[in-house]
Amino acid sequence: TIKSAQQRYGQHAISAALDQLFGETAKKLVHATGIQRLVVGGGETSGAVVSALNLGQLRVGAEIDPGVPALFSGGEKPLALALKSGNFGRVSFFQHALDRLAGKELI
Repeated sequence: TIKSAQQRYGQHAISAALDQLFGETAKKLVHATGIQRLVVGGGETSGAVVSALNLGQLRVGAEIDPGVPALFSGGEKPLALALKSGNFGRVSFFQHALDRLAGKELI
């Protein structure tokens, strides 16, 4: 299915559409639900999400896993983020990151 769509529309167009989908989804989740922690996997997807959220300057916090710091936005509705490219983080990274962003101590 993916190969067929890429042949029909082009790999770049498919990637751009998916990045836009994830960016818009994150924006709607943050603004409609008041989510305060967000963990995003994929380098391009992370960029699309940050751009869609229009967060401005981010403060870099403690390292969650090697190469992946916690990030914090300012403003009226602060948001804690972890942006993970494909080759960073442990198998349980997503739960670990959510816990760290919530300030929980992990065993």
